Amino acid sequence: MSTPDIDIPADIAATIVDPHAYADDRIHKAYAWLRANNPLGVARVEGVDPFWVVTRHADILEVSRQNALFHNGDRATTLTSQAADAKIRQMTGGSPHLVRSLVQMDAPDHPKYRALTQSWFMPPNIRGLEDRIRTIARASVDRMAATGGQCDFVKEVALHYPLHVVMEILGVPEKDEGRMLMLTQELFGAADPDLARDEASAPAEDLGTIQSVIADFYQYFAAISADRRANPRGDLASVIANSQIDGKPLSELEAMSYYVIVATAGHDTTSSTTAGAMWALCEHPEQLEKLKADPSKIPAMIEEAIRWTTPVKTFMRSATEDTELAGRQIKKGDWLMLCYASGNRDEAVFEDAQSFHADRSPNKQLAFGYGAHLCLGQHLAKMEMRILFEELLPRLKSVELAGTPKQSMAVFVNGPKTVPIKFEMA
Repeated sequence: MSTPDIDIPADIAATIVDPHAYADDRIHKAYAWLRANNPLGVARVEGVDPFWVVTRHADILEVSRQNALFHNGDRATTLTSQAADAKIRQMTGGSPHLVRSLVQMDAPDHPKYRALTQSWFMPPNIRGLEDRIRTIARASVDRMAATGGQCDFVKEVALHYPLHVVMEILGVPEKDEGRMLMLTQELFGAADPDLARDEASAPAEDLGTIQSVIADFYQYFAAISADRRANPRGDLASVIANSQIDGKPLSELEAMSYYVIVATAGHDTTSSTTAGAMWALCEHPEQLEKLKADPSKIPAMIEEAIRWTTPVKTFMRSATEDTELAGRQIKKGDWLMLCYASGNRDEAVFEDAQSFHADRSPNKQLAFGYGAHLCLGQHLAKMEMRILFEELLPRLKSVELAGTPKQSMAVFVNGPKTVPIKFEMA
């Protein structure tokens, strides 16, 4: 039953669930309207359970900090149609999830599983990786320079640099990185004809395709896992393969899910933000010149690129009991969409929120989430991007767009899929 005072307009609701809207930036116009007129309203779209659309920075933080009140695991953690949800539950014996990673977990499991690898991604540990990452960054800049002054920054640099870093940490051989990249794009880009496994079914939600991509991931990492149990090494795969929870080894589903989230989220979002940074700097050459003159401002630029790009656009939560949020009555079991890209352009928090400012300070971007589910790899991601631009900017005499950048079509995770540039290296 609809309730006009809280329902968002049908055209806005349709935009929120349309992958194309995330590729052509219509989503930001929809978010701006919602923040101004109905910042916490209900979307009613045919074929999808009704859900609350959380668009304000403060409300996203409020939901994110209350992990007992707003669960990840009780319902789908990404926007899912009623038909797809029914199929998934049929396939899994009742679970709404095809994978069970940290993203799909709540306490008491979530903190236990997070603790298995958390130390790997904390600053004291990743500082030891800085020299190796800088070597990889230099090779990426050399690769760009070798293109002769024109390239697609996404394909030549942004995709491969963070991929190589995280695969080295995980323990995936370099020869298999191309396969990991392809599977990641097929998983996150299932609605994008340029990225999906099966172009014919790309516009629709094709569970069979997504399931086959996940099966390919599982098959690959099952072999890695078996090898690391027999021959442990100093890599993250060995940690996952040999870890125990409450005195028992991880189940196959949970171990494989752990590999998959590291092998996908561990590079895709960093790639998108790196590409988003270059795109923005091409459009703001005066900001690029300031960065080149004062490289100490690079970390601030990285924070702004994270805010500006916000690769993880949405996550879903569900209420565990009746509650009130921003004056709205939320019922037990209600589904909520956290719109991070909206929170990151909230005019109440960010001055001139619709513009890119490389020196923005303070920058309370929430692209990595908040609370117990704060992104495990945020420190690594920021360090990777900082090092890349520290290596690139001193060698970059000039750069500009050589065409129109394009973004991927996805409601969950999206970002630039092509950023054509012309440049001159020193």
